[in-house]
Parts: sequence; C-alpha cells; structure tokens
Amino acid sequence: MALRHSAHVLTKVGAGQALPAALADLFDRHTLSPASRGAIQDITYRSMRRWGCAHALMAVLASKPPSPARLSALVACALALLSDDTPPYAEHTLVDQAVEACAQDPELSRAKGMVNAVLRRFLRERDQLMQSVLRDDDARLNYPRWWIDEMRRAWPQQAEAILIAGNGEPPLTLRVNRRKIEVEAYLDQLAGEGIAATRIGDYAVKLKRAVPVAQIPGFADGVVSVQDAAAQLAAPLLQVQHGMRVLDACAAPGGKTGHLLELANCDVLALDHDARRLNRVSDNLKRLSLHAMLQVGDARLSDWWDGQPYDRILADLPCTASGIVRRHPDIRWLRRPVDSRQLAERSAEILDNLWGMLRPGGLLLIVTCSLWPEESELQAQTFVQRQHAVRLEAPGQLLPRADEASDHDGLFYALLQKPAL
Repeated sequence: MALRHSAHVLTKVGAGQALPAALADLFDRHTLSPASRGAIQDITYRSMRRWGCAHALMAVLASKPPSPARLSALVACALALLSDDTPPYAEHTLVDQAVEACAQDPELSRAKGMVNAVLRRFLRERDQLMQSVLRDDDARLNYPRWWIDEMRRAWPQQAEAILIAGNGEPPLTLRVNRRKIEVEAYLDQLAGEGIAATRIGDYAVKLKRAVPVAQIPGFADGVVSVQDAAAQLAAPLLQVQHGMRVLDACAAPGGKTGHLLELANCDVLALDHDARRLNRVSDNLKRLSLHAMLQVGDARLSDWWDGQPYDRILADLPCTASGIVRRHPDIRWLRRPVDSRQLAERSAEILDNLWGMLRPGGLLLIVTCSLWPEESELQAQTFVQRQHAVRLEAPGQLLPRADEASDHDGLFYALLQKPAL
C-alpha cells in the first residue's frame, strides 16, 4: 500500500504540485496510521533524491515510456528505491509491492507482467546497468541538466560538493528559546532522556537522530523550535532591542518571527500574502507564548502599511530555494530555468517598497535560501547601488554544509543600513 500511495503522490509532483502539498492532500483523503504516513513520506522523499537515476534506468529497461503517468511514477519509484545504497525494504518486498500496486488499479493491472519483468531484470543486471547510467551526470547527480549547468556556472569549484550535499538527508536542528532555558541546560535535558545531540550555533542544537516532533522535550511548551542552523542567524543579525517596531516581511511559517520575539520585546508585524500560511505563524507564536500582529498583504505594495516607519525590517525574499534542496528534494524537478530571473525581479520590487518603510538609520536584512547569484549577491549589490544603502557586515552566501561542527542549508544574508537624514 505504501508504494502505491507514494506513486500517486509522485504523479502529482510530476504534474507540478509541491511534494509537501501532495502528501497533505493524500493524508487528508485517506485514514492512515502514523507508521503508514511515515513510510509514504520516506519513500517519496527518497525517490525525489534519486529521480534522475530512476528515469535513466527506466529508459534503458522499458522498451517505451510506461503510460499512464501513475504507472511511470510507480516504476520510477520502485527503481529509485531498489538502486538506493540503503533501500528501506527488502528487494523482493519492493518488487511484490509494485506488482500488487498494479493489481489494485484496474487501469494498470495489464502492466503487472511488464513491471515485474523490468524490476527483476534490474536486480539481475544491477551492476552493469548502474555503471552504464551513472556515466551521465543527470543520473549520477540526480538533478535536471540545466540545474547542474547553473550550479557549475555559479560555483565552479564547489558545484560537485554542493550538488552531492543536496542529496543528503537533512538533520533535525532545534532553536533553543533562551528566554526559557540555556543551551547547555537543554543539552543536559536531552542527554537525560537518552537523546544524543550537539551544539552547532549560539542557539542551535542538532539531534544525532531525528525523532517525531511530539517526542522532542519541551517542544510543546515553546522551549525549542525546529529551525535550520543557517536560518537561526537572521534574527540576531538585526540587533533588535526592546520597544522597536519590526517588520517581518514574507513571514510564514514564522520561525524567524518567533526568534525575533525571543530576543527582545518588540512590536512585530508579521506580513505574508497567504492567509493560510499566516495561520502557521499564529500557531507557532501560540506555542511560544509570544505575540505579533499578523497582516495579510503583498510586500510589493503599501496598502497594508500604517505609515509609521520601522526600526528593523526582515526581508525573507521569494526565491527558487536552490539552497534547501536536501529538505525539499522536489524543488529541483519543479523549477524552470526562467524562475530565477522572474523571482529576482519580484524581489527587487519588494525591496524598493520596504526601503521606503524603514526609518533613517534603521536596518534591513535581505535573506534568501538560494544559491543563484541573481537572487542573492547580485540582488544585494544592485539594490545598494540603486538606493545608496550602506552594507554592513553579514555572512553573505552560506554554502550547504554537513559536518559535525556546522550543519546547515545554503542561505544568503545581506545587512543594509538606511543613511541618516
């Protein structure tokens, strides 16, 4: 059942739906046990990380592309798992599940024999087939060709390492709320409950093994929040102080909003264009026992603004999210080459609009989760020139890292000050 449901989700992704949304739709329609939900999520994320290899294998093993789309997704999903170095199920179980998935679908039942033959041939000829398809970078690295080319253009020396890092599983990183507990004290609490963890930042704690959120000590009480270590740099960079007016633009899901309020008693407005996404900000703040004003609005416009300038503005800009593909492996398959330019143009409009809301001497922090210079460094450079902003010290482009001392996504930061009158 897990493989059949996973193939259905991957068909939706193939049609353009984001993987988290496709999973949410499936879980809304079907009553599934927590174990089944976990298995489906694991299978779909694993498959997305090996989608290039799976399709290369399918092109060799099948005389013609499997049709309809859900049959293609089923075969590709099975091949992705079978070709994995650490498959989640025994080989015979995967083959049996794929064949059974066909049997349970009247339109696909005729393809049982083909699916069985393709998968068993792969198992017989695995070494030869893998050696053949992995000569192609699309299959070896598991990204679209244009993405690989773009990464090599942007980061010629680091491209291979970045692409490989994007295929790893991300850690579960927590942000410790130091209003409630110190980091070392929280590490002691985790150790007391048998949960191994290490400190990787001022507020960041990385669990050695991920656990369900409900099992994280103190999570329900707002002692900690789930947030990548690189994302935890945003709020401290703004140097917020008690009583400041702060705008968190493009705020959902609210991780940075919560961190700002943990650092100081600020008057925070959390803005987002999507009312449903603002609900997540509200939920996070309730869990933290913190308060911010929530506003639905487009950051490119001023119709929501009360006309009073802000002391600090956090501009978490829309981008292709090329720096967080290990957390969202479907992004690489959903994005198009033109997206970077279009999103950069939209972000420039946002920045110009927000700059007019910042008081003289105030700080604006540009944040993106992109590795493409057009969306990050070049965006910051052209904005500074256009608005005569003063650029202060900030990390700039962080490349993805995954080691014991520093494990984080690929985010970009530029801190700008508006000249005093």
